[in-house]
Amino acid sequence: MTDIDDIVLNFSPASLTLLNAILCLVMFAIALDLRVDDFRAISRNPKAFVVGMISQFIALPALTYVLVVLIEPRPSIALGLILVAACPGGNISNFLTHRAKGNLALSVSMTAVSTVICPIATPLNIAFWGSLYPPTREILRATEIDPVSVLYTVLLLLILPMALGMLLNARRPDIAARLRRPLQIVSMVIFIGFVAAALAANWSFFLGYVGQVAVLIVLHNGIALGTGFTLATLARLSDYDRRSITIETGIQNSGLGLILIFAFFGGLGGMTVAAAFWGIWHAVSGLAFASWVGRTEPARA
Repeated sequence: MTDIDDIVLNFSPASLTLLNAILCLVMFAIALDLRVDDFRAISRNPKAFVVGMISQFIALPALTYVLVVLIEPRPSIALGLILVAACPGGNISNFLTHRAKGNLALSVSMTAVSTVICPIATPLNIAFWGSLYPPTREILRATEIDPVSVLYTVLLLLILPMALGMLLNARRPDIAARLRRPLQIVSMVIFIGFVAAALAANWSFFLGYVGQVAVLIVLHNGIALGTGFTLATLARLSDYDRRSITIETGIQNSGLGLILIFAFFGGLGGMTVAAAFWGIWHAVSGLAFASWVGRTEPARA
């Protein structure tokens, strides 16, 4: 079998451009639900927000590093896990939080703020944790990621469409209200369709190599969900807040992760498989968790 890092995906520059456009559309659609008041909600519940951000941007990357050191996967797979852990909250976290009957305002605030700070936090986490592990340090040295390029990529793909969506919602709420639901549905359908098409074009590759990462991704995602749940419990937050933090920590923006992998790592095989399988699995695990806890009303105090 060909080495996983020698695999060349059927993923052209045009496909990357299309993925960029789809991600922009998804972020714009999500932002139609955002208002400045959503950020002000942080001041009304600062403890839960701080715990959530620590869980997502400090605890999860640190535990990912521990997992990598203990299991010692292929360097590219290890760096893929670190990169995914460094990404902001995923696009479906707000939907899953609503289904779980968690604190939606907290979820929206965490998603929005994590997206805003990820141009700085994401490359810092990748560089810091990736450089601590010698095998991934070698990949980073060979790649020589330009932080300014990462900043530009994230600003263009996440921050700009989010700002435009919020601006439209603030200036023309009537138009935003008409666009919100259909655009959110269409954007997610297009995104899922693109992922499905990309998988179909690389199906033999995916089947041949996903076994090398499947168990690791399931374990990693379980750690992510467990991290959010545990920190929220230790901080004595309500079950209402704990459900939101658990989902926000366990649902990562793997679409952004794939874009960064193709833009800065040349679509390195192990990283790509890790991010792609994470993108599939976190939706499954997140929906299962949300459906399970959503059967009961949470305690809010």
